[in-house]
Amino acid sequence: MSRPRREPHLKLADVLEELDMSRAAFYRMRARGRGPKCMKLPNGQLRFRRADVDAWWASCEEGSR
Repeated sequence: MSRPRREPHLKLADVLEELDMSRAAFYRMRARGRGPKCMKLPNGQLRFRRADVDAWWASCEEGSR
């Protein structure tokens, strides 16, 4: 029986490119608790689920709060 394929997690560089944001601006936003949910790997790198990035992006729309 084959196991269902998991969606690959996005790397920080992928998210930064999609958001057109600098790494410094992203970390400032994250420090304020306003960034998308992410996972921190044991080596310190961040990974993002596509669904979490999309949900966060949708919450940024004006009038959605």
